[in-house]
Amino acid sequence: MVQVIGRYRSFQAVMNPFDGKYSPEFREQAVELVKATGKTVAEVARDLQINDTTLGNWVKADRAERGEPDSSGLLPLTAEERAELTRLRRENAKLKTEREILKKAAAFFVTESTR
Repeated sequence: MVQVIGRYRSFQAVMNPFDGKYSPEFREQAVELVKATGKTVAEVARDLQINDTTLGNWVKADRAERGEPDSSGLLPLTAEERAELTRLRRENAKLKTEREILKKAAAFFVTESTR
């Protein structure tokens, strides 16, 4: 159980014992603490007894979902955009492989037909 001082009630870091992931509710509350208290990610993470990198990733993802630019001024990808990018990269790799196979097959048939 984690005690948070101020207007926030205490809440527990609910983790699924099978996959080691925190509940979505806990993640939302942790991100809200960073936004509302003015504390750094490291301070809130220490208060909640979680890794500061983990909390930082949650905060970054929340900012991306809300369309806030990152420190470089660029808009980060939303979860939906990241999923689409992953899908397109896989599709691109598959198409490249298929193209290579077709090139080799065409070369094979050209050499066979000239014999």
